[in-house]
Amino acid sequence: MKRLDDHAVGRLVRRLAERPPGEFHFPEIYGAGWDDLYVGDKVRLGRDFLTMVRAGRLPGVEDTGRKRAGGRIYRWRGR
Repeated sequence: MKRLDDHAVGRLVRRLAERPPGEFHFPEIYGAGWDDLYVGDKVRLGRDFLTMVRAGRLPGVEDTGRKRAGGRIYRWRGR
């Protein structure tokens, strides 16, 4: 099963830095390959991301506590 290792986290941080501030769904920053993942892997990666956000490991990212279009909405405040 896929997990968010240090390499993947670094990629997510770089992708976030390229974005303007605003709301997003996790698959938007995961990028290419998201649609090719098994459902279980998507769930695990999404849970890992939420845990990291709540733990403050991704400065500038907030969990809005809302869901839309089948996914949790996050807010990127920018750097």
